[in-house]
Amino acid sequence: MAAQSQTYIDLFNFDGVHGANPSYPELLAQGRDGDLYGTAPFGYYSEAGVVFRSTPGGASRIVHGFRVSDGNHPYGGLTLGEDGEFYGTTALGGSNEDGTVFKITSNGALVTLYSFTAADPQPQAPPIQAADGYFYATSSTLAYKVTSQGIYTALGSIPGDSYGPLLQATDENLYGTTWNGGTSQNGTVFKVEPSGAVTTVVDFDFAHGSAPYGPLIQASDGNFYGTTTAGGSNKQGVVFRLTPQRALTVMHSFPDPSYSNDGTAPEAGLVQASDGNLYGVTGGGGSLGYGVLFEITLAGNYSILYNFDLSTGGNPGSTPTQHTNGTIYGMTEEGGADNQGVLYSFNMGLPSFAKLLPAAGRVGRVVDILGQGFTSTTSVSFNGTTAAFKVQSDTFLRAIVPSGATTGVVTITTQGGMLSSNQAFRVTQ
Repeated sequence: MAAQSQTYIDLFNFDGVHGANPSYPELLAQGRDGDLYGTAPFGYYSEAGVVFRSTPGGASRIVHGFRVSDGNHPYGGLTLGEDGEFYGTTALGGSNEDGTVFKITSNGALVTLYSFTAADPQPQAPPIQAADGYFYATSSTLAYKVTSQGIYTALGSIPGDSYGPLLQATDENLYGTTWNGGTSQNGTVFKVEPSGAVTTVVDFDFAHGSAPYGPLIQASDGNFYGTTTAGGSNKQGVVFRLTPQRALTVMHSFPDPSYSNDGTAPEAGLVQASDGNLYGVTGGGGSLGYGVLFEITLAGNYSILYNFDLSTGGNPGSTPTQHTNGTIYGMTEEGGADNQGVLYSFNMGLPSFAKLLPAAGRVGRVVDILGQGFTSTTSVSFNGTTAAFKVQSDTFLRAIVPSGATTGVVTITTQGGMLSSNQAFRVTQ
């Protein structure tokens, strides 16, 4: 039931000078140019970490090396803003040595948006841009928002310590996880309203999982999905489903004895790929003891796709991402030529797709679309309604939400075929 795949490639070996030990939550972001951008929390000459970029084929280079004065230990990775710049946080460093929120261009021009103080909780996850234009995140025990110009606003306290980034759901609220807190100290799922009000959605009870470190996703069926590092019937973590009505279900409990050498303790979150299935990694377990890459359908059918090998990357903690070319990418905390982690790709021949930024808006709003083959675009439509568009490059175009558009998939027709968005665009009032 588990098989090594020939589609796994160790693309880049972190070596200390060029970054080291990418761990949770560490998000990779696809840029308008089609490259992948991320962070490693250690390495470079000051050991303060780096921002790097990589082509889909693995040609990688440092974009920025932190020097403590502008940030130290960027654990969270990056997210792409509507302005085309990348946003992230450092856990320490900055003018007060207590962490920063920063933005950075694809060429490495970095601006510190906010420097935390000793009174602020330590930031971990990168901010995500919501439909109102603000960037939202948590700094350990507090939710906050910040503008692209650096105007910072503290929101409500969250019910525990949070490491993963927030998710904006289709109800416009933001959701996240804490690895502790709640009635039994097993962690929570919480909700942040744009007004700043924070409420607990679910208290984990160990039987349904404990200590979630990774982020949530909202899949195409409207339900939330995630992982925990502990708890469940086999006590070493679960994949769970949470409905909008707050019904919590365990889909898979690690390590499942039905699967020879199943994984254990998933720190990373999940990604829903263009085939509709969920993909994730575990930090341990597997036939070699360094974790597995797994697939699970929305119906709960689970399979092991790859056993990580320390020589080409082991103990993955970063959440996988799917490039619009269909390939899954991720990072490991250890292993590789220098045993300081790797950037890897996993190609299953999944369909290519288009990515929307943002995925909701009113008629007349400009929407950024990422993909490939856009130079020969002949039409763009929002759920069947033709839209005006302008091609910016082969991997990036802009379209305007047309009058009469309804919620649904965005399609881009090119001379090479048709690309569909991996999520429905939600037309708002």
